[in-house]
Amino acid sequence: MKVLIVGGGFAGLKLSRTLSNKKGIDVTLLDRFNYHQFQPLFYQVATAGLDASNISFPLRKVFHDNKNITVRLGKLLEVVPQENKIKTDLGEMDYDVLVLATGADTNFFGNTELMKNAFPMKSSWEALQLRYQLIRNFEDATVIKSPDELQKHMTIVIVGGGPTGVELSGAIAEMKRDVLHKDYPELDFSKMKIYLLEGSPRTLAAMSEKSSADSRRYLERLGVTVMTNTVVKNYDGNTVTLQDGTTIVTNTVIWAAGVKGNVPPGISQDMIVKGNRIKVDRYNKVLGTNNIYAVGDLAYMETPLYPHGHPQLAAGAIQQGKNLAKNFLQMQKPDPKLVEFEYLDKGTMATVGRNLAVVDIPKPKLHFRGLLAWMIWMSLHLMLILGVKNRLFVFLNWLYNYFTRDQSLRLLFGNQPQRDH
Repeated sequence: MKVLIVGGGFAGLKLSRTLSNKKGIDVTLLDRFNYHQFQPLFYQVATAGLDASNISFPLRKVFHDNKNITVRLGKLLEVVPQENKIKTDLGEMDYDVLVLATGADTNFFGNTELMKNAFPMKSSWEALQLRYQLIRNFEDATVIKSPDELQKHMTIVIVGGGPTGVELSGAIAEMKRDVLHKDYPELDFSKMKIYLLEGSPRTLAAMSEKSSADSRRYLERLGVTVMTNTVVKNYDGNTVTLQDGTTIVTNTVIWAAGVKGNVPPGISQDMIVKGNRIKVDRYNKVLGTNNIYAVGDLAYMETPLYPHGHPQLAAGAIQQGKNLAKNFLQMQKPDPKLVEFEYLDKGTMATVGRNLAVVDIPKPKLHFRGLLAWMIWMSLHLMLILGVKNRLFVFLNWLYNYFTRDQSLRLLFGNQPQRDH
């Protein structure tokens, strides 16, 4: 079986690793980057808590000791199902089985002004661009004379009250409290404003009401202005306009309000649903195809427990990749016994700051908050990071930051970030 996997995220990587060194299966892994990115910690890269290399791992290094996996660095341009091939910037590649694990990207909901002016954070590169913007803002603020212009540089707006928005807001608030006044003693950080805007009635809407209430209380304790039931209508690069006509003048808007699947050209539009996800059956096979599969954030699967699709989480992507690999191995047998997929929810969590986190566990139904939840959050993320060296560096960074409340990663490299996507 010649398996072509597009995407080295959580789902694609788990699928590839499970198929490693399995007889009768030849795997090619295609990705735009030559490394796996640990997305849950992008916000720490953006706020100078970690270096991008700490949460990235070379794909080729993952497969040093395998005999059946080939890694290719390239971009998928089009799927040609009728010919069992794809078109890439490397040329054409054929397959017996195609697995789309291209993940999701930022969803600006068709607003071109937001797309042009707001900062997304769905890759290590985008996180580094955001870090540059945050630091550059304060460097510029030291020489600004106009009070209005100064306030614009010292106002940060985060849109989206999910885990990314909550964690990013908390991290920036801790920078304000512990570090920035030391770096820039000439600035009055009591005037710095951090807004978290959420369209639904509460933050962390996918978690329990207790977690939502705790996260909001933690954020407000750190000095973040949390505004729920607040919809952003537009941002022109200088002013955020809300649905009710209210405006916020700012130089920096971070967009964490939604994701959409990266569907490649060639997939039938009839198979694409809300959120730009591809409809698949219980075996992750794309409906209407014989040998094309979709996994992770890209896959939309209706099941008895999740009639509106599974949550787009790393845990779900990993579970889908593992289940699909087992089914591929079953297909090699004369009497294959394929297993339908169902997401096993082991719990959800989010961190707000130092000793501040929330954890929900469904069975038994438990809720943790504060220091214990924060330690659970750290332990799980350390286990999920690839590479002993990366785990060690992340742990040492966290340990150093815990005792010093500071990091030495607020460095400016390169030129002004480009926000036009």
